[in-house]
Amino acid sequence: MSSTDRAVDHALAYPEPPASHLWHRHGAKARPLTPAEQKRNRQLLVLAQHSPRPRTPRPTETLAEAS
Repeated sequence: MSSTDRAVDHALAYPEPPASHLWHRHGAKARPLTPAEQKRNRQLLVLAQHSPRPRTPRPTETLAEAS
């Protein structure tokens, strides 16, 4: 590989953007969750993990029949 190839590769590499200021917390810490909020979050998590996702209905005819 020549030095010009490496220069091209380096020119195509995009630098990572700086971290958003929203990632950095300033001031007081977040309020801890109450036991009721923790229970509700656990219930929602269980529902999200176990409920089946809605499926789109499949066409009744095959691709060969459709054409």
